[in-house]
Amino acid sequence: MSTRPRVCVLHVGGTIGMVRTETGYAPQPGFLAEYMDAMPELRRPELPAFDVVSLEPLLDSADMAPEDWVRIAEAIAARYADYTGFVVVHGTDTMAYTASALSFLLPGLAKPVILTGSQLSLTHVRSDGREHIITAILLAGTCEIPEVCIYFASRLLRGNRAQKVHNLDFVAFDSGNLPPLAHVGVGIEVARHLVRKPGPAGTAGLTMLPQVRRPEVAAVRLFPGIGAAMMSKLLEPPLEALVLETYGVGNAPSRDQALLSAIARSAAPPREVVIVNCSQCHGGSVRQTTYSTGAALARAGVLSGFDMTPEAALTKLYCLLASGLPPAAVRARMQQDLAGEMTPDPASATVS
Repeated sequence: MSTRPRVCVLHVGGTIGMVRTETGYAPQPGFLAEYMDAMPELRRPELPAFDVVSLEPLLDSADMAPEDWVRIAEAIAARYADYTGFVVVHGTDTMAYTASALSFLLPGLAKPVILTGSQLSLTHVRSDGREHIITAILLAGTCEIPEVCIYFASRLLRGNRAQKVHNLDFVAFDSGNLPPLAHVGVGIEVARHLVRKPGPAGTAGLTMLPQVRRPEVAAVRLFPGIGAAMMSKLLEPPLEALVLETYGVGNAPSRDQALLSAIARSAAPPREVVIVNCSQCHGGSVRQTTYSTGAALARAGVLSGFDMTPEAALTKLYCLLASGLPPAAVRARMQQDLAGEMTPDPASATVS
């Protein structure tokens, strides 16, 4: 007789477990566990067994910070050998950031880690959270998908490829550069050719990427009229890394030589700010050699982010710098696919 799989449900906050208060919806400790305990579907034998662990303080995801990514990763690593898979119940606003960060903080992953939440609280009669919880537990306990994922609206997305695209529709997340890893309808259809192979951690133990300091990382979205003075101010110390969200395939204003000079000075020694070019577009890839405006950024020392989302690029920069790597090593790693977050394109790399 086979052992029933067991899933760890880590509740970190979000709309799904909120209740209405005098000041609006807010997380309520104990509510999610009590609600799940009363759900008859979760007691059915075809579902994995599960334990609910509340990682307090429970947070609206707008309040999430890098140290919260670390405490979630630590909680998973500490329980890794005891469970078949993990479900992280999280708010939607910054779910893509947390999912991306966890993919870098948990190298070698060989078990599913699935983030989910809802657009409507479980206190709402039409909440989408009920199905999300049931299916996320089923996926985490029965499917061999050894990745950090987001399950939302019948689709399982690679976490570091996903972005929140709507705040009112139940289809809140999409992945512009990678199809879903699984579609959930009457059956569960897994796109096996897209799923990454299990990492070397296996099933017994997992070592988290060490985080030894808190680096200064930022992102800025280019807009018509952005000037050198604003960019120079942003690039001043203590900034160590910047995600530059550019137009189209990685373009920026090239006739403003002062703007480009400000970027080039910061990227060069002794500052060595790691600047990564990501497109503002939801789909597509940065190709810094297609237009002269993109090539100008490459000559200024800006790295191509290829088809990474800005969320993935920012969290990747943060995790690598926080692990103690020097700028040169971070620059090299940013051009490598570490967790399925990017498709490198040699033609789009930095021009010397």
